Amino acid sequence: MRDLQELLRDQAGAVARRQLLSAGHTPAAVRRLLRRRELTLVHPGVYLDHTGRPSWLQRAWAAVLYADRAALYGRSALIAWEGTATRLDTSGPIHIAVDQARHVHAQPDIVVHRVSEFEAWAQTNLGPPRIRYDEAVVDVAALGSDELEVVASLSGAVGARRTTPGRLRAAVERRSRVKHRGFILEVLQDLDQGTHSVLEHGYLTLVERAHSLPTAVRQAAALSGRRIYRDGLYPDYGVAIELDGRLDHAGATARDHDLERDLDAAVDGLLSVRLGWGQIFRRPCLTAQRMSGLLRARGWTGAMSRCPRCLLQ
Repeated sequence: MRDLQELLRDQAGAVARRQLLSAGHTPAAVRRLLRRRELTLVHPGVYLDHTGRPSWLQRAWAAVLYADRAALYGRSALIAWEGTATRLDTSGPIHIAVDQARHVHAQPDIVVHRVSEFEAWAQTNLGPPRIRYDEAVVDVAALGSDELEVVASLSGAVGARRTTPGRLRAAVERRSRVKHRGFILEVLQDLDQGTHSVLEHGYLTLVERAHSLPTAVRQAAALSGRRIYRDGLYPDYGVAIELDGRLDHAGATARDHDLERDLDAAVDGLLSVRLGWGQIFRRPCLTAQRMSGLLRARGWTGAMSRCPRCLLQ
C-alpha cells in the first residue's frame, strides 16, 4: 500500500478517494482531511493538497483520476508530452480519452472523448497517463479549424524531431475515419520531401507549385562551411530563400542572426530573399510574380502559370 504523501508526490498533489481508501484511510479519515483543508475537492472523488489555483499538471492529473482508467487526449496529451517546452495554450479544458464502452460524465474543465482504440493508444504507465504522441498529433491536426492549423500541428511535431512523417502517416492509415484525411496525407508527403514549417509548406504550395516555378531544394546545407540550412535554395540561379515566421517585432539578437545568414549567403555567392507571412499567405500571387522575374533575370527560361487565386484578382 502506498501512503498519502507518496501518492501526492507521484501525482503532482492530486489524489482520488478510491486511492485513499485502498491505502487504508477510512471514510471518516478522508472527511477529517477535508475538514482540516489538508485536501480540497476539485472533482467528485478527486482532491488536491492545497486550496490555491491548480497548475496545468495538477488539473491534468485530477482529470484522469476522476475518470479512473483514462488518458490525456489530443492537445492535452501533446502538452504532457512536450512539458515545459510546449508552446500550446494551457488555459483551455483538459481533454481525456476513455474506452468507448464507458460512460463518463463531463465535469467543468474536463472534456471526455470515447475512443475505440483506447487500449492500443493509451500509455497508462506514464504520469499522467496519455495517448501516444503520434496519435495525439493526428487528433489535433484533424480538429484544426483551417489548413493553417492542420499544417502547424503536423510541421511542428516533425520540426521538433519528436516524430516523422512516416510515423504520422501510419497513424492516419490505421484509422478508418479522419477529418481532413486527404489534406493531412498531402502535407505529410510534403514534410517527407523536406518542408519543416508552416511557412515552408505555404511557399511550396501557394507560391512555388501553384505558379509552376522551379522546385527549390528544401533545407539545403550551406556551402560556406557553417552548419546552417537554408529554407530553400535554387542552386542553378544562385538564389536562397529564408522564411521568417516571427509574428512579433524582431529583437537585436534575432536581427543579428538574420544578418549573419544573409552574409553567409553573400559569401556563398547567393542572393538571399527573405519572406514572411504577408508575402506567402496574404500576397502569394504577387510574390510568385516577383520570384519569377528574379529567377528569369538569373537564367531561368521557364514561365510562371496563373493559379485560381490569380484569376480572381
